Amino acid sequence: MIADRGYDSQWFRERIVAMGATPVIPPRSNRIEPQPYDEHLYGERHLVECYINKMKHYRHIFSRFDKLAKMYLGFLHFVGALIWLK
Repeated sequence: MIADRGYDSQWFRERIVAMGATPVIPPRSNRIEPQPYDEHLYGERHLVECYINKMKHYRHIFSRFDKLAKMYLGFLHFVGALIWLK
């Protein structure tokens, strides 16, 4: 699980490990014992955030006109294809 510094707490890290995932959270600057994390994998988080930002340029996505989840998911797929084809 990739998260930003705001989620750096011991109980949250333990919960992620208990669920069977690996926490990729950079330590806060005031942490006494900084926890190691995969810096390369954390850098991939930027790509996901940029993609979500591109999707929000489509009014239909950010205002969520669809009442059914499957219709919304269908439009997400459509917008993803449009972004990929650009």
